Parts: sequence; structure tokens; C-alpha cells
Amino acid sequence: MASEASKAIDAKVLWGGGRSPFSVSYGKMMMWFFLISDALTFGGFLGALGFMRIKFADVWPVSEQVFFHFPFVHHTHLPLLYVAFMTFILIVSSVTMVLAVEAGHRMNKKDVTKWLALTVLGGAIFLGSQAWEWSTFISGSEYGSYRLADGTTATLLEDGNLEMKSGDIVSGAQADQIKAESEFVQGANLHRNEYGHQLYADFFFFITGFHGTHVLSGVILNFIILLNVLKGVYQKRGHYEMVEKAGLYWHFIDLVWVFVFTFFYLI
Repeated sequence: MASEASKAIDAKVLWGGGRSPFSVSYGKMMMWFFLISDALTFGGFLGALGFMRIKFADVWPVSEQVFFHFPFVHHTHLPLLYVAFMTFILIVSSVTMVLAVEAGHRMNKKDVTKWLALTVLGGAIFLGSQAWEWSTFISGSEYGSYRLADGTTATLLEDGNLEMKSGDIVSGAQADQIKAESEFVQGANLHRNEYGHQLYADFFFFITGFHGTHVLSGVILNFIILLNVLKGVYQKRGHYEMVEKAGLYWHFIDLVWVFVFTFFYLI
């Protein structure tokens, strides 16, 4: 049966080459190869995060108690609200990218320009938000914390009392004894972490920083493509495939952030 089917198709068509087996352009296929390799890299990072989180579960910080700040209402306790806002912005930018690709299929330069510009804007807002989040995380709480011998931290309150990880308030001689026996820490970097185990800060900087680098490169790429759209480069070519290839990368960035948001902040 296979030999009869082969005889029905000209040998030049079967073995002549010059066509994609999946009807996908070279550029799109190479972008998919890159995204698959990048997905494996992010998967390794998140897998390592999960392993260490389970290993140090007793002293691992609770993200809701770390990321509760919001611009202009810094002292109001709003757990993960700003991170949720960042996630919303990035998802909306993915929608505008879909609309830009769809407009490109219709060869509508005006709509491509509009939706791609909004995508660039969304990415820029996300990057600015992440810079603010990093700054807040690095500077730490207003009064700092004390690292206990068991690896947990106790937050120093305005009145000098300590708030333990359990939520209990310790005051008086007991608080003074904990302070004397503990290390005072304020803020976080690659060498210290006010909020708990050092690996928590290390993973935060590495994973969110690696993703942020991807967003930055995506914003730059989309901006360059936007300039070409305004110049009419793709209109002259007769297709907007470059917008579609950039769209694949941008959707990948959004999808990765959903996993980062879930596994680092929520769980």
C-alpha cells in the first residue's frame, strides 16, 4: 500500500526539497526551537525552586507577608495586589499582540501600529513595576527584622516589639532576649534576606530577573518592529510575518510569568 501511494506522487515532490514539511517558514521554526530550549531553562529554574522550597519548608517565607506594598500607599497591607496588577498588565499586552498579528494578516498597517504600540506600552509598564518591586524588596521593611537561630525571622515593629512568623507579638524581656540572641537584618540581596531563608531572595532575583531580561528584550524587539511598521517595511514586503514571530516570543514571556507568579508568589 505504501509503495502504491508513493507511485501516485511525483518523486520530485517527495524528495525535491524546497518546501517546509509543516508549511512553516524558516524564521518561525527557528523561533519555536528557541522557545522550546528557553522553556527547558525556565523549567529547570522553577524545578530547583520547588525542590528547595520543600526542603526548607519550615523556614520558607510566605510571599503574602513579603509582597504587600502598593505605590503611594506603602504602609497599607495589600497582599500580592501589585504583583497581580503586573500580571494583569502582561496578560493584556498579550491580547494586544494577538490583535496586532491579526491586523497584520489583514495587511492593516494602521491597526498593526495601534496594537503593537499598546503592547510595547504594556511591556514598559511591567518593567517599571518590576523595578519598583525590586527596589522595595531590596530596601526591606521600615524597621527591619531579627534572624533567629532556627532560620526564621521576627519582624521589628514600631513600638519595639517583635512579630513572630506565627503572627504572635512578643514584647518586654522576651523580645529583648530574642534581639540579643539574633542577627538584625534589613532588606535583601544575594548575601542577606530579611524575610527568611537566603535562597528565597536568591531565587527571587534570579528567576524574576531572568524573566525581566526577556521582557526587556521583547520590548526592544517590538519597538524596533513598530518603527519598521511605521516606515512601511512590511507593507512593501507584502506580509507581517515579523510581527507574528515577535508575537510568539511575547506570548511565551507571558506564559512563563504565569508559571512564575503561580509557583513563586501564590503557592
